[in-house]
Amino acid sequence: MAKRVLVVEDNELNLKLFCDLLRAHGFETEGVRDGREAVARARAFQPDLLITDIQLPHVSGYDLIAQVRGDLTLRTTPILAVTAYASRADEERIRAAGANAYVSKPIALAAFVAQVNALLPTSEEPQGPGPAAL
Repeated sequence: MAKRVLVVEDNELNLKLFCDLLRAHGFETEGVRDGREAVARARAFQPDLLITDIQLPHVSGYDLIAQVRGDLTLRTTPILAVTAYASRADEERIRAAGANAYVSKPIALAAFVAQVNALLPTSEEPQGPGPAAL
């Protein structure tokens, strides 16, 4: 089953790029252009990863991260922040807000996909009974 990724990005071209790139790598994606809709969409979509821009209109990426971390059904969802801010202080602020990782814009495609893969579990937990007891 394909991993699900919710992408929150107000720039239509970037949103299309991220979603198309992730689909080409086998992910199921859904895009949201408005941070005000992101939490409700995430509850319905149940993503394995949330990717958000930091500079969003109406609701900043920082506020969105806080909302996700405060939501009982979403708080353990890994978050990858994508931002034009690239200083060490920006990275610290993004991580302090609750993002697991960040990628600076403009993105390097291979590094972006590698970061996405790093945030997702590589295998499912074993199913069924464990080793038989003697």
